[in-house]
Amino acid sequence: RILFLSFCLTTLWEYAVFHFAENCPVHIPLSRCSFGGRFYSLEDTWHPDLGEPFGVMHCVKCYCETQRGRKGKVLGKVSCKNVKRDCPEPSCDAPVLLPGQCCKTCPKGDVDRKQVEAMFDGFEYFQEKEKEDDLHKTYNDRSYLSSEDISPGESRTDFVAVLTGVTDSWLPSSSGVARARFSLTRTSLTFSITYQRREVIEGKIIKHRALFAETFSSTLTSEEEHSGMGGIAMLTLSDTENNLHFVLILQGLIQHRERDSPLVPIQVRLQYRQHVLREIHANVTAYDTDFAEVLTDLNSRELFWLSRGQLVITVETEVQDPRHISGFITGRKSCDTIQSVMSSGDALTPGKTGGVGSAFFHLHDNGTLDYQVQLVGASSEVMGLTIELKPRRRSKRSVLYDLTPEFDRPSGRAAGSWSRVEARHIHMLLQNELFINVATAHSQEGELRGQIKGLLYSGLEAPRHEIPVPLAGQFVAPPVLTSAGGHAWVSVDERCHLHYEIVVAGLSKADDLTVNAHLHGLAEIGELDERSTNHKRLLTGFYGSQAQGVLKDISVELLRHLDRGTAFIQVSTKVNTRGEIRGRVHVPNNCEFRTKGEVELAEFDDLFVRDPEELKKDPHTCFFETQHHAHGSLWTPNYNHCFTCSCQKRTVICDPVICPVLTCSRTIQPDDKCCPMCVERKNPKEMKTPERLDEHPEGCYFEGDQKMHAPGSTWHPFVPPFGYIKCALCTCKGATGEVHCEKVMCPGLTCSRPVRRSPSDCCKECPEEDNPPLEHADMMQADGTSHCKFGKNFYQNSDNWHPRVPLMGEMKCITCWCDVSITESQIEFILDCLSCLDSKEEEEELMKVPEKKNSWRH
Repeated sequence: RILFLSFCLTTLWEYAVFHFAENCPVHIPLSRCSFGGRFYSLEDTWHPDLGEPFGVMHCVKCYCETQRGRKGKVLGKVSCKNVKRDCPEPSCDAPVLLPGQCCKTCPKGDVDRKQVEAMFDGFEYFQEKEKEDDLHKTYNDRSYLSSEDISPGESRTDFVAVLTGVTDSWLPSSSGVARARFSLTRTSLTFSITYQRREVIEGKIIKHRALFAETFSSTLTSEEEHSGMGGIAMLTLSDTENNLHFVLILQGLIQHRERDSPLVPIQVRLQYRQHVLREIHANVTAYDTDFAEVLTDLNSRELFWLSRGQLVITVETEVQDPRHISGFITGRKSCDTIQSVMSSGDALTPGKTGGVGSAFFHLHDNGTLDYQVQLVGASSEVMGLTIELKPRRRSKRSVLYDLTPEFDRPSGRAAGSWSRVEARHIHMLLQNELFINVATAHSQEGELRGQIKGLLYSGLEAPRHEIPVPLAGQFVAPPVLTSAGGHAWVSVDERCHLHYEIVVAGLSKADDLTVNAHLHGLAEIGELDERSTNHKRLLTGFYGSQAQGVLKDISVELLRHLDRGTAFIQVSTKVNTRGEIRGRVHVPNNCEFRTKGEVELAEFDDLFVRDPEELKKDPHTCFFETQHHAHGSLWTPNYNHCFTCSCQKRTVICDPVICPVLTCSRTIQPDDKCCPMCVERKNPKEMKTPERLDEHPEGCYFEGDQKMHAPGSTWHPFVPPFGYIKCALCTCKGATGEVHCEKVMCPGLTCSRPVRRSPSDCCKECPEEDNPPLEHADMMQADGTSHCKFGKNFYQNSDNWHPRVPLMGEMKCITCWCDVSITESQIEFILDCLSCLDSKEEEEELMKVPEKKNSWRH
């Protein structure tokens, strides 16, 4: 019996299935996922099978994700996503879709481009390493930066693009090269572009795994004019050894005459000045010019030159007429800000002091790190200010650099430069693995502590080059002893709009259990006078550790307080609804003395700058499709005449033309117009030839879109920067040239809580859940209508529809219908669905017959 029980336990553990439990009187709760009546182990991936007639959804991939509950229990959660958008672009002209596949591939014999992501699979960074004890984790172990500590609003996906001159055009190419990095978060798309030789260049945006580990970079250029060549190198150091991993993405290096060769030999050199330190020979193809390799065991001199930005990487083709590109290797370049918020909640021994520390850094190409730090609200005298590693023991800190000599105690600030940053430490800095620690007389191991992180560039006019406003519990009225802290960058532009970026840290999960699930906090701005609440404005609610945005329509009183330094920014949470942390804001501005007309005039000053050379000098103009456009100007882009673009302070916004709903019986579609138009009925003799719009020279000029509109035409007005306004409809009143605009009348609704399905929609609608479900007794009434239920929707007898599947949308190849059979004793609701047929005639024939093959019932 003991042997049998041991066998049963082993079987359960190894195979993790429950049907053995009939023979084993022991139950072992194993963490796993359940989906569609099947069980999956943690980390499993699969394509869901929805049964007939849907079958296996090959373009949907599900994943059994590991999650940890509040009590530390490991749980499984199913996450599914549509993977069709990740399909690589086939290089052949006629790709095919094979059975059981999601992505089209080239037939055998054709060259298909490999996915770039696979090149980084060999990096040690992505290999999981088990640790025996949390106390012995080194800085190489990033498990403390796990996804459990990242809120849903902070998770992101990174993309990269290499921009070079166009070589396939008859026009002369350029020698400019740029690198663009895009970060897609839950609510925004941010980008950062660094370039060499500013010219007209372009490139394809791709998703790349190497971006997550990249800490060094290089932009590779050519010395030839109009070469159209360029590339980038993404590099990173190994976690435990001095190995330099890199990925090259090359453009234009392979000439047209070399594209017929299956392989093109290249040489990659690592150089210091004119001395070749390392040399690698490899082969690339014309369709796959990316290359990945590892330079092992860099010595101390090579690491020193790497940290000083003095190493050069060169790529050269080994052909009869060799071409080469090269560039210096520096710390990863971007427009992001390296910053840190120090709070008592993040200290090695967490506390609640209400104090805060704020720091921001700038890394130069030569490895020098500039820093500015300010501290407020410490409980006792500051004794030490240091940059550190994550401690290898709870009681033993690892200090890298001491900032204490630069700290000025009366002002609470420190400013200086760290000129001897090693390559390993640059790598750790750009991987968010360094910390800044504040030791005080009462807390000698550290009262305040913060992780040094990169803050994505947002494009807002917040002055990140200046020290931010500290946000502390000590500044709240009355003061709050909180574990949290924060800082904020605030500015007011010439239109009197407030730009803000707020970062918070140290909010205790024990105090705020909603940190990862619900609203994290509310940010607001107001005046310091607690007796008045008239000038208090809500900035935003946020879910993670950051909040940013632009506040318009600010009152003159609040602008006056900002100018005088008597305003504040405050973050409130559900624990401290009257304020968790606060900071005093001083933003000098002259908005108080400007009239509304002057502010509006400032917004459109650039409309009258038309000279091309003057436009190039104006910092507010937009460059789009090889042309400069003045701020506030509108135009129709070349790539699609059914769009309207506008320039708004260096930002190009293109909106698709929204056609109004026409109620006339006869319409025409002019060749040069995006929307159909109503046409008055003519007698048969006059209707032999279509009426041409250009026969009527009269029309209406509309200031909003700066276009001429034909007599009788209707359109939704275009109002920059908001785009087309669906809630208004404009009409051109014949030969008089008058434009008449009126508000769209929305239909009356019977539900209690109507919703606007899209922010751009004009009228609200009743949500589906407000339609009360039909009671069974209502369905059984003789004079009532019988229904079928599918998902959340109800359908009447003989209705047919295409079902919607999450992640995939409407399944147009599936047709469902409601068939109600009534007998003497009961009413039977039959829901049938049918797959697509090869013949359209067969489908129409089968739609007449209720009994159909390949159907399923619900």
